[in-house]
Amino acid sequence: MAQISSNNGFKQCSSHLEPTRTKEVDKEEALQMEAEALAKLQKDRRVTDHQRGFELSSNTRQKAQVYNKQDYDLMVFPESDTQKRAVDIDVEKLTQAELEKLLLDDSFETRKTPVLPVTPVLSPSFSTQVYLRPTIQRGQWPPGLSGPSTYTLPSIYQSTYSSKQTVFQNGFNPRMPAFPSTEPIYLTFPGQSPYFSYPLTPATPFHPQGSLPVYRPVVSPDMAKLFDKIASTSEFLKNGKARTDLEITDPKATVNTLQVSPKSEDISKFDWLDLDPLSKPKVDNVEVLDHEEEKSIPGLLAEDPWDAVLLEERSPTSGHLESKVNGKSPSGATVTRSQSLNIRTTQFTKVQGQVSQKDPNGTSGLSTGSSLVQEIEVQNEEVAAFCQSITKLKTNFPYTNHCTNPGYLLSPVTVQRNICGENASVKVSIEIEGFQLPVTFTCDVSSTVEIIIMQALCWVHDDLNQVDVGSYVLKVCGQEEVLQNNHCLGSHEYIQNCRKWDTEIKLQLLTFSAMCQNLARTAEDDKTPVDLNKHLHQMEKPYKEVMTRYPVEELLDSYHNQVELALQIENQHRAVDQVIKAVRKICSALDGVETLAITEAVKKLKRAVNLPRSKSADVTSLSGEGDISKSSSRGSLNSENPVQVSIDQLTAAIYDLLRLHANCGRSPTNCAQSNRNVKEAWTTTEQLQFTIFAAHGISSNWVSNYEKYYLICSLSHNGKDLFKPIQSKKVGTYKNFFYLIKWDELIIFPIQISQLPLESLLHLTLFGILNQSSGSSPDSNKQRKGPEALGKVSLPLFDFKRFLTCGTKLLYLWTSSHTNPVTGTVPRKGYVMERIVLQVDFPSPMFDVIYTTPQVDRSIIEQHNLETLENDIKGKLLDIIHRDSSLGLSKEDKAFLWEKRYYCLKHPNSLPKVLASAPNWKWVNLAKTYSLLQQWPPLNPLTALELLDSKFADQEVRSIAVTWIEAISDDELTDLLPQFVQALKYEIYLNSSLVRFLLSRALGNIHIAHNLYWLLKDALHDAQFGARYEHVLGALLSVGGKGLREELLKQTKLVQLLGGVAEKVRQASGSARQVVLQRSMERVQSFFLRNKCRLPLNPSLVAKELNIKSCSFFSSNAVPLKVTMLNADPMGDEINVMFKVGEDLRQDMLALQMIKIMDKIWLKEGLDLRMVIFKCLSTGRDRGMVELVPASDTLRKIQVEYGVTGSFKDKPLAEWLRKYNPSEEEYEKASENFIYSCAGCCVATYVLGICDRHNDNIMLRSTGHMFHIDFGKFLGHAQMFGSFKRDRAPFVLTSDMAYVINGGEKPTIRFQLFVDLCCQAYNLIRKQTNLFLNLLSLMIPSGLPELTSIQDLKYVRDALQPQTTDAEATIFFTRLIESSLGSIATKFNFFIHNLAQLRFSGLPSNDEPILSFSPKTYSFRQDGRIKEVSVFTYHKKYNPDKHYIYVVRILREGQLEPSFVFRTFDEFQELHNKLSIIFPLWKLPGFPNRMVLGRTHIKDVAAKRKIELNSYLQSLMSASTDVAECDLVCTFFHPLLRDEKAEGIARSADAGPFSPTPGQIGGAVKLSISYRNGTLFIMVMHIKDLVTEDGADPNPYVKTYLLPDTHKTSKRKTKISRKTRNPTFNEMLVYSGYSKETLRQRELQLSVLSAESLRENFFLGGVTLPLKDFNLSKETVKWYQLTAAATYL
Repeated sequence: MAQISSNNGFKQCSSHLEPTRTKEVDKEEALQMEAEALAKLQKDRRVTDHQRGFELSSNTRQKAQVYNKQDYDLMVFPESDTQKRAVDIDVEKLTQAELEKLLLDDSFETRKTPVLPVTPVLSPSFSTQVYLRPTIQRGQWPPGLSGPSTYTLPSIYQSTYSSKQTVFQNGFNPRMPAFPSTEPIYLTFPGQSPYFSYPLTPATPFHPQGSLPVYRPVVSPDMAKLFDKIASTSEFLKNGKARTDLEITDPKATVNTLQVSPKSEDISKFDWLDLDPLSKPKVDNVEVLDHEEEKSIPGLLAEDPWDAVLLEERSPTSGHLESKVNGKSPSGATVTRSQSLNIRTTQFTKVQGQVSQKDPNGTSGLSTGSSLVQEIEVQNEEVAAFCQSITKLKTNFPYTNHCTNPGYLLSPVTVQRNICGENASVKVSIEIEGFQLPVTFTCDVSSTVEIIIMQALCWVHDDLNQVDVGSYVLKVCGQEEVLQNNHCLGSHEYIQNCRKWDTEIKLQLLTFSAMCQNLARTAEDDKTPVDLNKHLHQMEKPYKEVMTRYPVEELLDSYHNQVELALQIENQHRAVDQVIKAVRKICSALDGVETLAITEAVKKLKRAVNLPRSKSADVTSLSGEGDISKSSSRGSLNSENPVQVSIDQLTAAIYDLLRLHANCGRSPTNCAQSNRNVKEAWTTTEQLQFTIFAAHGISSNWVSNYEKYYLICSLSHNGKDLFKPIQSKKVGTYKNFFYLIKWDELIIFPIQISQLPLESLLHLTLFGILNQSSGSSPDSNKQRKGPEALGKVSLPLFDFKRFLTCGTKLLYLWTSSHTNPVTGTVPRKGYVMERIVLQVDFPSPMFDVIYTTPQVDRSIIEQHNLETLENDIKGKLLDIIHRDSSLGLSKEDKAFLWEKRYYCLKHPNSLPKVLASAPNWKWVNLAKTYSLLQQWPPLNPLTALELLDSKFADQEVRSIAVTWIEAISDDELTDLLPQFVQALKYEIYLNSSLVRFLLSRALGNIHIAHNLYWLLKDALHDAQFGARYEHVLGALLSVGGKGLREELLKQTKLVQLLGGVAEKVRQASGSARQVVLQRSMERVQSFFLRNKCRLPLNPSLVAKELNIKSCSFFSSNAVPLKVTMLNADPMGDEINVMFKVGEDLRQDMLALQMIKIMDKIWLKEGLDLRMVIFKCLSTGRDRGMVELVPASDTLRKIQVEYGVTGSFKDKPLAEWLRKYNPSEEEYEKASENFIYSCAGCCVATYVLGICDRHNDNIMLRSTGHMFHIDFGKFLGHAQMFGSFKRDRAPFVLTSDMAYVINGGEKPTIRFQLFVDLCCQAYNLIRKQTNLFLNLLSLMIPSGLPELTSIQDLKYVRDALQPQTTDAEATIFFTRLIESSLGSIATKFNFFIHNLAQLRFSGLPSNDEPILSFSPKTYSFRQDGRIKEVSVFTYHKKYNPDKHYIYVVRILREGQLEPSFVFRTFDEFQELHNKLSIIFPLWKLPGFPNRMVLGRTHIKDVAAKRKIELNSYLQSLMSASTDVAECDLVCTFFHPLLRDEKAEGIARSADAGPFSPTPGQIGGAVKLSISYRNGTLFIMVMHIKDLVTEDGADPNPYVKTYLLPDTHKTSKRKTKISRKTRNPTFNEMLVYSGYSKETLRQRELQLSVLSAESLRENFFLGGVTLPLKDFNLSKETVKWYQLTAAATYL
């Protein structure tokens, strides 16, 4: 074996001769190999303490220090094993021949597998110091540095051999200077980038002096002696320096040797010359790492190579230091990035014997000890501060505190449901140990749980004085939760649900010690330090994994090895090629980032290898002297070796890149020690500027799909742009090692730093312009009009310590677009995000810019009395204050409100509007704003929630808001957790008061911790904020305790298993699905055999095994599973849930959350609408779990029992309810439940804009409770049928629902109750408009497809009509009820859905309607053939609206008298349309045009249509008998019930004119009378129990006058209500321009009449009300009896 030596160093080289590999390992295989190596490494990992000291001496020799083998450095090197092997050999006894034989042995050094590094430090060379290039930055605020800079070189290894000076024969000088370190450097996993780049404090640039470091390992004296002897062997002398074989070791320590190509010497020198990157051939597959390379650190040169470079070349192409692009230095400045290779910047001095010294330039030498080894791997300053904060928070919740650490779940409490009379008491059944039967007794729902416990204990103990009642709890049977002793029984959700479903209340009396407390934290949990990453390893990450630090370390060693070979062999072309490949692999491992410095250095190296070499330089480089002072002579000769200079330059560029990838940077604590000046931001007048350099890591797919790229740079605060966004230039892709987009463009925002708020955010959005000539684009089938947004990244301009961002930043821009995955990466199932890296250079001034909070003078209290304002100004201010939200405020309103802000202190809820009206948030104005905040009274928690929105970024505002929100109860917080989790995105920094608030509540309540876990886990998929959620989730798991972690891990595993089963069932064919389901469920069953598991939907439910026979699947498109599990509690029922894949359930979660909040609002106001609230949980992207409501069916299933046209029939729902409620009392109760729940559903679905409503997503429980499921369309985003909306009605209210409500076909007072319930519920929700807008606004960043911007909230705001009065809103909603009930489109939609679900085909049978207005189909065989038919006349009708109806005279064969039927124009048109469908080949007569210019329902139009329709009928009846005598025509002319009644009236009209005669008058009218702003409002609400002489249902309407009124100018009337004795109007009759004095002299005369078509309208009753009897200052709502006394006018 040949020993390799260099000019001032050595390296043990081992190689095993093998044939050259012909196929390079791809990235996937490389990652596999890496995973195997890391897995093995984890088993063997050990932590050892290492202590090292550094002493700096410029003129004396370095003092020798002796260490044990493991004490050489923080890292165990493969060489250490080799050294042991070598030291075991007695060198003195070896002859020259034996030594040469040993060296030629291929197994030398390779008999033992090298040990991989085990510490989080990159390498000794990298951990102690990193070489940094000079800082020359374009666009700096102070003048930039110019000219060559001096350097202070870092020493990498400490000399561990004897202090005796020795110069070996190979030229090695054992004295290696130690250079001090400024900071230890850490590597981390480059995880998913957050939306904000975490601490972005740049590093202090230092300036090495002397030569460029080429790092070498430590050598022991024995090893030195061995190598000295080796250097004199004939083998070494014969081979010169070394073989040219290149050593690369794979993860399994197999050494592969690449042989020198025989043609390598024939390579033309011109082949090495640089080519323009754009002219190079495109490479689609990026070269990836496939080896772990043997560690080798070359030695140090003595002189600064840049001196030689500057002397040798001054041209822009070769003089690197003076080569600038647009004035920018190619070497980047000190850099940071949000999360990647992290470098701790905290100064550690004198830790465990470490000595920190400063050199003349101020840099300090620092060793790294065991305390640093134990640091968290994914670590940066902000994360470290967050960990400290959470550790402090954790101490406030010791495991010994039973209140915050009970170990079991508490049953949620809420507002009690409306309790009246007989329902105030409930029957309770309590299981007590030792009693065979449960103890049953009746108690009041308002009794506290503690009282119930005492009652139960009376059965067990005679004397309660000797019993500690407080040590007992009532556990819910079938659930692992207990009632809260200090709350009343009826406030618990479990009790309310039992009362709702009318089921038995089953409880169990237990002591605390008997309760299962496996979720409690322990003493061990309290001692465990906070670790954000320890428990995240099993989390499925939605983004691509990146390479760990180990390959980077190995690649660096490989690079140094190749460099050493390149400097020693004669044929340098091949060796330099390998060096460049090693550099390429390093760049690839570091996210494909290739800096300009690396590009230039590679070009220079290629040129240098073609220059003639100087042998004298080579010889000189080997002849090292012992004294360091001799280094200058070698340095002068280095200028004659351009390859050495170029490699030195390349090495520096690589370490610059490593620092780029490290979160290094100068921390504020270091700044003070470096004597850097600090300048306050408010005094800084320079403009904001930065350079967009490039985007790295561009996939080849982008290159083919996009022609040009550009960035939109915007600066925002409070969710709004501070300045107009700036667009970069449009550029294409460049190709060096990899594809990149290079702008190198200076961006200047014309805004001073002093004008920037602390929370200012810089947003960079990347756009791609599609390549029009590319046919392979994913959008090739679409119209490609505009640029496509490819991704967005943001970063705060001030870091978490409030220092202004400076230096170079690498920002991760995540994209889930259609770009192909990078070749060689391991593909992941489902949603996988990709990333590119944006390089942005900020100026690096000579001073630190820090943002200081202005001082607030708390002694100044400024408050003005609202009453002192003028009335018009006061009225305007109150109007703005009382508006529903700040969304609709104009600029003028905001300016006015801000001016009068001190008058608003008596209206605390106006604070969000006041702060939203602030003209700006500049530093100079903050003191006044903060002063106002200090004086402001505390807000209600739900009101303060608005201050967490994007409109309020200020840290002080958000902190105060959280302080106010802390008053919220745990159960209320649980309901609102999704909004709080989304609000984390609006926090600028990780360690916020909101995060601490959520974690503290999670520590004290298991329900909150459980729900927070699933919400955070789902949020990991967020492209911009995933990393932040990962930190918070890591903190939650770390502080929650081992018991909770294990339980959540089991739930996660269960969800993964069910997801796999659901995918298999979904992909299987229909016939095989059940078999696949049963087989796949066995694996889930095996999971339950090992452990019980709580349900992710409800942690109170514990399942012990599956009931596989009961498991099935649903037949909908998503093929969800029905999963049946056995309850672990023997007293509990089976657990049934639905598991869905392929659908995003987050929108369902949001809709159900809103409905639950609505229900609580109604309950708080005493309105119990008996809503069915079921649970829904998204457990990952496009999958989740839904609670199944027992004893319920879809309306479709109910309706199709009556045929496919069951949706057109009125009785199915009523008969289904009667089937399950056979007694009259049970049916009445079910009907009542239906009325109330239907009212709640109508209001909730309308307010939320729930669309895609059909009879398969509306369900009915056997108890009469109706509820909606499947909320895939909401906020008015209707399902489309072509260009038409399928949801035509405002909400679903069909005639079969009205049949149940009315108790029959005719309207009754029960329908009036339904209308009143709807209007009352609607008005209660309207009062909370601001709450719902805030809750939905906070969910905008969640990524829901139908909630993406404030514009989507417009539907809810419009639906709630916030500016109208309650009376106007009541009228509005009543019209909606009428519109929905009269909508045939809803029934038709149901019918279509029945057809789709039943796969129905064929024509309707005879008992099914063929026309919408006819209940059956008829034929001429039944009715007789028609001899004559004509349109006889037409009549004007007013029910429900004004229209004309046509009287058709029909004479049939065998009949002497004609009959009459009444048909509308629309019904004639329906006949014609259906004839066209049935007889498409027959020529039908032309039908009159429906479109009419002007008004449609007027007499002239009706007269014209009468003639046209008559002509149409004559043509139709004279057509072929197939058409004229078909069933459709016969059904059209068949008399209906309405025809018989109208014909009877017509016949009586022939006998003589009808005049109403006074008779029995009955009924009552409900009126609302109010007066405001000079206007009298009369709302006619309902009329009940009307009476007619002939017993027929009237067509009532109301007419009013204000008497006296001789000219009848005060006449007002309502619309006509059709065929009902109990009409509902809810119409407002308005009298304007009347003063109160005038009205007191008037009487309101109200008459109720029936509108008739063929006779005069007749009087049904009336009432006269003197207005002097009313208090017009307030609204009066009352029923008034109708009498015959009112004069009929």
